[in-house]
Amino acid sequence: MTTDTTIGSGAEATSGQQISVHYTGWLYDPAAPENKGRKFDSSRDRGQPFEFTLGVGQVIGGWDQGFAGMKVGGSRTLVIPPELGYGARGAGGV
Repeated sequence: MTTDTTIGSGAEATSGQQISVHYTGWLYDPAAPENKGRKFDSSRDRGQPFEFTLGVGQVIGGWDQGFAGMKVGGSRTLVIPPELGYGARGAGGV
C-alpha cells in the first residue's frame, strides 16, 4: 500500500533513474498509533539520504514499486508486505 502524504512538484521518479530518499522504517503494528511499531532504521537519524537506482533490484521490491511515480519534493508512506520486503529470512532483526 502506498499513500502520498505530500505530493511533490518536481520530476516523477521512473525506472532506471538514480534517486535519493530519506526514510524511516517501522515494523507494522496494528495496535500502535499510526500502525508504527518498533523503528528499525532511519536515514534521517544518520543525517544522510539513501541513494539507489530505481527499478533494477538494488533494493527490496517494495521500494522499487513504492517509489515509482513519486515526485521530487513529495513524501510517501509505504506499507510493505513480507514478500516485497525481506520475506521469511528477515534482515537485521526485521
